[in-house]
Amino acid sequence: MLFIAVVMFIYFALTTKGFHTHGSYNNIAQFMAPYVIIGIGEVLLMIMGEIDLSVGFVWTLAPFSVHFFVDSGLPALPAIIVTVLLLSLFGLFNGIMVTVFRVPSLIATLASGYIIFGLTLTWTNAEQIPMPSDMYNVGRWFGGEAWSEFIWATVLVLLFQVLLTRTRWGLYTVSIGGNLLGARESGIKVNRVKIGNFVLCSGLGAVAGVEEGFRVGTLDPSAGGLTVVLIALAGVVIGGTAMTGGSGTMIGLWLGVLALGILQDGFNLRGINSDSFQIILGGAILIAMIANTQLNRLRSAGRLQSKSKA
Repeated sequence: MLFIAVVMFIYFALTTKGFHTHGSYNNIAQFMAPYVIIGIGEVLLMIMGEIDLSVGFVWTLAPFSVHFFVDSGLPALPAIIVTVLLLSLFGLFNGIMVTVFRVPSLIATLASGYIIFGLTLTWTNAEQIPMPSDMYNVGRWFGGEAWSEFIWATVLVLLFQVLLTRTRWGLYTVSIGGNLLGARESGIKVNRVKIGNFVLCSGLGAVAGVEEGFRVGTLDPSAGGLTVVLIALAGVVIGGTAMTGGSGTMIGLWLGVLALGILQDGFNLRGINSDSFQIILGGAILIAMIANTQLNRLRSAGRLQSKSKA
């Protein structure tokens, strides 16, 4: 993905007027940031063979929740913290549905997503509202400034890459996706890890939603939803995370979304219809899945040959 991203960057820089500018780079960064943040939670879940479709609706609800707490007299920063913690409970709900009641995560999170969406529309009367002006001093550190959301996204990627590769939690996450039965027999508390990662995914969705609210300045009950989830999932898959579980990296996610950002910005600058981006997105997902499947087959064949020689 790094090679592909570099090739696309060089191509657009040489052939597209206005691509090699600060404004263009800022557009790419602002495109990337929210999808990277919610993609982190999706990587954790997909490594375990699970998925969360509700996180985009948590994104939608989050800035309205911050607005409500500030209107109720809570300072902006505590309002953000309370919102993230409170909306993380949707992840707890999803995790319990999946682990205790054995509802497939695709169905459980789709249902909870529409519940959250309905709550948001009912609560807001489906009306847009501006972000309170007295929150801008805090908000500029959480998406209001041009590069702040991108910095948050990159720092979170690095932190969760360390969590995934250097901690027991990350080891347990990969083990559950690679060999669920083996993980249970080795004493890993599978349900606890799955619920924890669902909670992290919802919390990250709330973070992305709050930062987007500060960046845009207007709270829209129709923003987020399945659209942002699907773009984030595209970045996750293109970045090399296996949908069948067992492997994935946060750095790969970052590079996958970077490639999508370069494509999107390059298309816009060249005046190509934005609808064409959806075609490229779908094709990229298919190519990434085929490549992942073939690589897994090659790895499996290599392991089998090694065993036979031994």
